[in-house]
Amino acid sequence: MKTDRGVTLPIRALNRALLARQLLLKRAAMPVADALAHLVGMQAQVPNAPYVGLWSRLQRFDPSALADLILTRQAVRIALMRNTLHLVTADDCLSLRPVMQRLLARAYARANPEKLEAMIAAGRALLERKPLTNVELGRLLKKQFPGYHPLTLGYAIRDNIALVQIPPRGIWGQTLPATLTTAESWLGRPLAASADAADMVMRYFRAFGPASAGDVAAWSGLAGSKDVVEALRPRLRTFRDERGRELFDVPDGLLPRASVAVPVRFLPEYDNVLVAYNDRSRIIPPEHLKRVTTQLGRAAILVDGFVRGSWKVVRKRGVRQLELELFDATAKHARPTIEREGARLLDFMAA
Repeated sequence: MKTDRGVTLPIRALNRALLARQLLLKRAAMPVADALAHLVGMQAQVPNAPYVGLWSRLQRFDPSALADLILTRQAVRIALMRNTLHLVTADDCLSLRPVMQRLLARAYARANPEKLEAMIAAGRALLERKPLTNVELGRLLKKQFPGYHPLTLGYAIRDNIALVQIPPRGIWGQTLPATLTTAESWLGRPLAASADAADMVMRYFRAFGPASAGDVAAWSGLAGSKDVVEALRPRLRTFRDERGRELFDVPDGLLPRASVAVPVRFLPEYDNVLVAYNDRSRIIPPEHLKRVTTQLGRAAILVDGFVRGSWKVVRKRGVRQLELELFDATAKHARPTIEREGARLLDFMAA
């Protein structure tokens, strides 16, 4: 593979590459399922967050298009990268979960294997008989395993079996409790027989690159990701960042000009661009890093491509309003543009 090892990419170039690949430089005209696959899923701890994330990324995004994917079992909510809840296509659920399984089950590696095996079998039987909340599952398992706390039992099953949250959880505007069943029973297909971490890492570079091996580890939570990147080296091109770190990328990864203009974008809570790197300076200015990382549950505003503010929707006297917090002079100067984009977001959320 031809290398660009001698080329140093400044922060603004990395920022523009990230925005282009994350569909944030220009809203894309693509089906929702294709966007989910391209992004390697979207963080979904907050049920409506993926809808806001796709509204910022896709042209004329209709929330019913995503809701239909969930209702027809073409997209699911499941714990994946970093053991956090993601919304992914059904195909990615079945292929990515085996890759992540070692990470997810790590907390139980020292447990009594015979006891854990019995817990897993009991949990699978209960969930395939009837979808349950984590609390309901724990209470039922405690009858069989009285020495354990119900929540501990519930999470042991969640981390050792591929469990999906079924609708109406995750449907636009609905806030019912998360109800679980196994991915295999919900999708009617087995998990992938192999755990191909190389394919997942290549997709990461396509959606988030150029990036370091440490960035891959931060995004995925996978142990041994450095070895996976090294094995892929012949298929990748390399750069350096301004700190001298080696960055890897797919051969045809988008690299827009560092000077390209960037529109204001609103990101939902926990959007993956905020947590996909060990070095987050390409999206969060260093002076704002502590504020943003300690408040990842506060939705972010991108100004000139970087996080320079946060937002939330509040109700005052029955009227839905957008509350803004602007971090610096750059954001405050752009306030009229931020308010126009925010008004469009409010219109979208009102639907």
